[in-house]
Amino acid sequence: MKVSFVPITPLLLLLFFFFTYSLAGNVTYDRRSLIINGQRKLLISASIHYPRSVPAMWPGLVQMAKEGGVDVIETYVFWNGHELSPDNYYFGGRYDLVRFVKIVQQAGMYLILRIGPFVAAEWNFGGVPVWLHYVPGTVFRTDSEPFKYYMQKFTTFIVNLMKQEKFFASQGGPIILAQIENEYGYYESAYGDGGKAYAMWAAKMALSQNIGVPWIMCQQYDAPDPVINTCNSFYCDEFTPSSPNRPKIWTENWPGWFKTFGGRDPHRPPEDVAYAVARFFQKGGSVQNYYMYHGGTNFGRTSGGPFITTSYDYDAPIDEYGLARLPKWGHLKELHRAIKLCEHALLNSEPVFLSLGPSQEADVYADSSGACAAFIANMDDKNDKIVVFRNVSYHLPAWSVSILPDCKNVAFNTAKVGSQTSSVEMIPENLQPSVVSPDKGLKALQWEEFVEKAGIWGEADFVKKGFVDHINTTKDTTDYLWYTTSLNVGENEEFLRKGSRPVLLVESKGHALHAFVNQELQASASGNDTVSPFKFEKPISLKAGKNEIALLSMTVGLQNAGAFYEWVGAGLTSVKIVGLKNGTLDLSTSSWTYKIGLEGEHLSVYKADGLNSVKWVPTSDPSKKQPLTWYKAVVDPPPGDEPVGLDMLHMGKGVAWLNGEEIGRYWPRKSSIHDECVQECNYRGKFSPNKCSTGCGEPTQRWYHVPRSWFKPSGNVLVIFEEEGGDPLKILFLETENLRCLCPCFRGLPFH
Repeated sequence: MKVSFVPITPLLLLLFFFFTYSLAGNVTYDRRSLIINGQRKLLISASIHYPRSVPAMWPGLVQMAKEGGVDVIETYVFWNGHELSPDNYYFGGRYDLVRFVKIVQQAGMYLILRIGPFVAAEWNFGGVPVWLHYVPGTVFRTDSEPFKYYMQKFTTFIVNLMKQEKFFASQGGPIILAQIENEYGYYESAYGDGGKAYAMWAAKMALSQNIGVPWIMCQQYDAPDPVINTCNSFYCDEFTPSSPNRPKIWTENWPGWFKTFGGRDPHRPPEDVAYAVARFFQKGGSVQNYYMYHGGTNFGRTSGGPFITTSYDYDAPIDEYGLARLPKWGHLKELHRAIKLCEHALLNSEPVFLSLGPSQEADVYADSSGACAAFIANMDDKNDKIVVFRNVSYHLPAWSVSILPDCKNVAFNTAKVGSQTSSVEMIPENLQPSVVSPDKGLKALQWEEFVEKAGIWGEADFVKKGFVDHINTTKDTTDYLWYTTSLNVGENEEFLRKGSRPVLLVESKGHALHAFVNQELQASASGNDTVSPFKFEKPISLKAGKNEIALLSMTVGLQNAGAFYEWVGAGLTSVKIVGLKNGTLDLSTSSWTYKIGLEGEHLSVYKADGLNSVKWVPTSDPSKKQPLTWYKAVVDPPPGDEPVGLDMLHMGKGVAWLNGEEIGRYWPRKSSIHDECVQECNYRGKFSPNKCSTGCGEPTQRWYHVPRSWFKPSGNVLVIFEEEGGDPLKILFLETENLRCLCPCFRGLPFH
């Protein structure tokens, strides 16, 4: 065999670069599909949000999506992560949008950029900067001049950034679609005439950006031409664009659901996800996007809701740690392969519909070249069926679609999962100190602690009769706001002689509260994901003489959606004490002293330049069940290179950092044992978030993702702020191990 070597010239390198990175060009559309460089495209897209992972993970996530049969990466643009204050922009770290797009481009994939800039997304304040709420005259997402001004300015900034990098397909880049606004159709009517005017303005403003690729508006049934309205749902096969000239696009197919602190763990079976996708393409769809394909992590204080967990795993095909979730990832990969075999026939012919039974049907696509593809569906959610199609019998499991790329042979059935399955096991690793003793043996882990004063630290921020709104006061610079007051108890109070205790009655707009009397924690309370306001009644210990009442109000992520959502407040509305000699004492109109945030936050004790700003007390036996305590330890990374979690099961509620990077809020809050959970999930029938839940009576989130790239070889500073009290000696690192078996996982088996 003779082998010839061709010398690599600059011209060849240029051609290689051109064909590798110049993915697109002219992007148009008609009623059937997007048309890229004159070629119809059937596209599978995957949502991966750049701030919900870290740059070190991005190449692997994008590549795993590509290996899963995905053509397109989709992401929102997160306004409040980029414009920290007016004209103060940030595009570093997890917010390096340009770097993320380049990684997608280098992988030879397309990108859908959902600029919004309102995103919802279970993201704090729906992605809109909190500072904008305090610009006079601003009302979000309506015909409000200040809102429109800043929205247009940011949208233009992002568009110009993408143009500068030549990222739009019209410039040879990967971006084939851009989105303006997000799911506004749900709320437009609530804003009256201003809603319609705003929606039309948003579309016109987007079109004026001249990006050279189509714009989309999801869940926007009055989107004006040439903007494409798209569908978001668990199922979009019945969706019809509002104009006959637009293609059928599914911007959000939810393959799972998000979690809330104190809620159950939702799952969506892979059979049902595949069924929904197959039905969409059977009924004329041409672009489908998984929201999410990799959910990732709500690091820091980015989760919204309120009460959305730090984990945004979403039961997605790629899990929070970047591991393939099997069999879901593998099952969808096989689905994508089968659908792609049908692409030419699907996009170049009109379907012929055939009824094969009361809940059985086929759609046949055949073009003039002889290409033929068929989808045969059984929508019966209980019974398998045998149908006859083109004189051949086909067995159809209940709630399934068979894909026949040649109109004869079944390449894939959505209910038959042949992919290997896996389970992720968390392997515990004790926190290892970075200090080595002279005899080369490891010393015991050395903790240091700093305990905050309950109430006012330093000087008070202000004093006011009655209550202020929590969010309007902190402007979301912190989760924490202290409300403090005092009362005098006479020595002749009857409860002092009887040894009984008065009762503290508190009402709050949300989200959570710790009540201290004379520096002692008396009670904690919170709302939940469906009702943020809460009330509680708790006995408290009062003494004769002066008593200090210190109430620590906390937010757990701000509202992220809804009409006029930015006006939803938080904080105390009523405080009373029952059981005194003179009856109920109403403190609501008393003089209250306020302090924003925590002393440790103010001094940045979790950052390198603030670590020595307080006096840490070294201890080998740190305080347990001690509220308002900062803990610090210097640790080595866990061995190996597997993804890492932090086990916070034995802590109460608080926030964690590693080397100044904010891991996020932790709260091993348990769901109710009275909730409905399943041991096995029947995939058949319409899915809803509560259909296949697990974890009743268990913590919603026990493990917290700590990216490997955040670790140094040694000397890693782990800082924990504990609000209620926990046992830091039981904090563990956990290495993830993806255990696979080659046996197929068929429908009806328990979750893995």
